[in-house]
Amino acid sequence: MPRFAANLSMLFTEHPFLDRFAHAAKAGFDAVEFLFPYDWPADEIKRRLDAHKLELVLHNLPAGDWNAGERGIACHPDRVQEFRDGVARAITYAQVLGVPRLNCLLGKTPDGVAPDVLRTTVVDNLRFAAAELDKAGLHLLIEPINTFDIPGFYLSGTTQALSILDEVGMDNAFVQYDIYHMQRMEGELAATMHRQVARIGHVQLADNPGRNEPGTGEINYAFLFAHLDAIGYQGHIGCEYKPATTTEAGLGWRPRPVR
Repeated sequence: MPRFAANLSMLFTEHPFLDRFAHAAKAGFDAVEFLFPYDWPADEIKRRLDAHKLELVLHNLPAGDWNAGERGIACHPDRVQEFRDGVARAITYAQVLGVPRLNCLLGKTPDGVAPDVLRTTVVDNLRFAAAELDKAGLHLLIEPINTFDIPGFYLSGTTQALSILDEVGMDNAFVQYDIYHMQRMEGELAATMHRQVARIGHVQLADNPGRNEPGTGEINYAFLFAHLDAIGYQGHIGCEYKPATTTEAGLGWRPRPVR
């Protein structure tokens, strides 16, 4: 059966962030992920992970001014140094937290920049990030995002992501495959995951429409969980959804308790 990781940026949000680790463990999770750790000391997060015997499977590189609506800066040619500084900061956190992979949100396409300049900026930034992460024994992920939720997001499909990774040319760079986003953009979920399983470094889920927990929408998650087992996916599945009511009330979809 799949192994699930609670996304603490989406689940248990009725509690302060540092308290969510305890609630995730109490709910039966043995792994967590979240968007960003940078508002808290790395040592404090590590204490929460250790106290509740939780594995951290993923967090993101710094992604610009999130509260102002930015969703990454890797495609911004005027912010390359800021991006590189963020890579260094993320690695520092990762080495304390023991996380094995970092996700890079490429960002919204800036106005007035030629497509070839955008592509070159993205590839150069990702090649730099992958090389720095490789020195630290880490994997780099890039995530296609649906452009209904985030209009103008630079990376919006699996084929595009694979093409970029081919150009980056680093063995430690993979796709983060979010089932919800890819259902909205392209469908063909099972076939795509089967075909690209070796290049998928992490999977996330939410149902569609609504981005709520599995069982609230159109996606056949019982089938997809069995399919991921059948094709040999070995990683965690991040639960990055908005609970329809409370987190605890919406956990009945899991095939069995994680612990």
